[in-house]
Amino acid sequence: MFRVKCFSIRRLYTQIAMLASLLAVGSAASAATSERFEHDHGTVRLLSGGATAGGGETLDLGLQFLMKPGWKVYWRSPGDAGFPPEVNWTGSMNFADAKMAWPAPERFSVLNLETLGYKKEVVFPITASVLEPGNAVVLKARVRFLTCNDICVPYEANFTLNLPAGADINTPQLGTIQRWRAKVPASGDRAPLSIDRAEVAGSGKTTALLVRVAGSDVLKSPDLYVEGPADYGFAKPVVRIASTGNEALMRIDVQPPNRPDARLAGETVTLTVVDGDLAVEQKVTLRRAESVAAASSGGDAIGYGFLAILGLAILGGLILNLMPCVLPVLSIKLLSVVGHGGEAPSRVRAGFLASAAGIVACFLLLGTVAVALQSAGLAAGWGIQFQQPAFLAFMVAVITLFALNMWGLFEIRLPGAVSDATVYASGHGGSGFCGHFMSGAFATLLATPCTAPFLGTAVGFALSSGTVEIYAVFLALGIGLALPWIAVAAFPVLVKRLPKPGSWMLTLKRILSITLIGTALWLLSVLWFQIGGAATTMIALLMVAIAFTVWQCRYLTERARFATWVVISLLTAISMVGADSFADAERDLLVAAEDETWRKFDLAAIDAEISRGNTVLVDVTADWCLTCQVNKSLVLNRGQVAEILVAGSVIAMKADWTKPDPVVTAYLKSYGRFGIPFNVVYGPTVPRGVPLPEILTESAVLAAFEQAGGKKALARR
Repeated sequence: MFRVKCFSIRRLYTQIAMLASLLAVGSAASAATSERFEHDHGTVRLLSGGATAGGGETLDLGLQFLMKPGWKVYWRSPGDAGFPPEVNWTGSMNFADAKMAWPAPERFSVLNLETLGYKKEVVFPITASVLEPGNAVVLKARVRFLTCNDICVPYEANFTLNLPAGADINTPQLGTIQRWRAKVPASGDRAPLSIDRAEVAGSGKTTALLVRVAGSDVLKSPDLYVEGPADYGFAKPVVRIASTGNEALMRIDVQPPNRPDARLAGETVTLTVVDGDLAVEQKVTLRRAESVAAASSGGDAIGYGFLAILGLAILGGLILNLMPCVLPVLSIKLLSVVGHGGEAPSRVRAGFLASAAGIVACFLLLGTVAVALQSAGLAAGWGIQFQQPAFLAFMVAVITLFALNMWGLFEIRLPGAVSDATVYASGHGGSGFCGHFMSGAFATLLATPCTAPFLGTAVGFALSSGTVEIYAVFLALGIGLALPWIAVAAFPVLVKRLPKPGSWMLTLKRILSITLIGTALWLLSVLWFQIGGAATTMIALLMVAIAFTVWQCRYLTERARFATWVVISLLTAISMVGADSFADAERDLLVAAEDETWRKFDLAAIDAEISRGNTVLVDVTADWCLTCQVNKSLVLNRGQVAEILVAGSVIAMKADWTKPDPVVTAYLKSYGRFGIPFNVVYGPTVPRGVPLPEILTESAVLAAFEQAGGKKALARR
């Protein structure tokens, strides 16, 4: 009986002791949280992960903000407005210092202002150091912060937290602090994301920051926050995610300070990349991009291996055979085929290989020009030679001579030494091989005003890379364009069933020469818009003079014919110099006023229209771009797309690249493009734009209008 009573008393005593211990811990835990500072838009308080000072040299603290719906506080770099919370620890006892960590923020875009911060709740983890471990700590914190919604209200709050001496006792708040500490961007090898490259491209208002990011998993919607020199502004990044999904290229437009010594290259900045729950923070010293063309760094080519890029280049060159720019030289292709009818397979093979060699050689020449332009610090692009009136005048002269040759007014005869070498190489009368080579080169030059699917990706990769990559990609493009010739050379029996050359070819030549005359007239129309009607008429008269000189050549002696070619060379040179001298003159417009449907390209106006809830279509075009004209005639100027544009449901903007324009060039580079056509649709849901394919379709354009989310465009649908 006595033993039972003793056991019951002992058990009761143990339970009372446990209850007292729990009450003490609860009291200490309650004491480890400061009183709340309540204001009209939320509450703030100071948290402690321990109920006592413990025996360590540091304390786990947290500054907790709870905001009402719509209100926010700011990150350490708030962006275009605001200021972050600031903590002053003056008056604290047994306290050395404190370091506050910043969880990854979210971006707020309002009226073209970019700010970074937090809504609903945020806890800033704080690591505080004590002077005397094991002794009591008194924390006094004065917090200044700004909370914003439609308006901004600054506040100041004072907190006191007493942590008595004693063994370590964790509080429930420790879990909250640790949960938010896990949201702080990682760094070093443990980071789930990596920043592989950070470069500065461009200068002045076209300065841009290029950052390549890689992740161990598929990227979803990465964002980048830049903390750099205080007088620089950094826009929201344009993000291109690679086809592999785990790499992305981010381009951030930079607003430099208005001073001549402003240089971002060489500066050290802090880059924070956030993708959902993943975040990384890294300090990097920016370096200058290797070339001006690297301003886009081939955004569409991210994630492709070099061999894949070469494959795309070959495919793009092959598709280029079907583009409208190559159609004017179908006469040359057709004559190249029928000219071999009935010939021996070895001669057919040699002729078509000569044409393929001309194509490849011309592409390598274009690659050399691109390398030279980049070395000189100038912009290189696909088809930019058609922006030069002197080049257009030269092409008109060459096409005129080709047409006259097809008409039978003269025959191109090689000098004796060249002819003998060709005969020796072929084992036959091979003087025509030079003509096949030149026809291939000529077809390449006339193909450059067009772009094709995959070609833009390959050219963008090449022009944003080094010399080796440029030559390799341009070589692959040449092989792609030459594939039809190479196929015939590999299987010369394909032309065995063609009729043998005869007098009927003279009639065919005269008919096909009309296509070349049409090409010459098209180039003259491009010149008309570049240098005006009077200057273009003068060049057209010089072409007539060339034709008259060739016509008279047949009545001259063999010796006098040399003088004829001197005259033709002089007339060509005069036309080139004359066209170039009028390059900066006012354009003689065919119409008195601009088309009311299409506004002039204005990047600032795009942002203004988006803020009003409108949809904007930007068409980067040129008079010399045949693919652009086909897109207009088949899609933009007809059907439902034309109805929407004429009605003003979508704002239509025209960026004219007929003549060199640094603004349009920089705009193309911002999307990793070096050629046209290029079309982008903007709207409230896609403020950074939706690029359209090179070859437009009505369904693709209408789908982009709907995706943009503009209220007028949607109402129209």
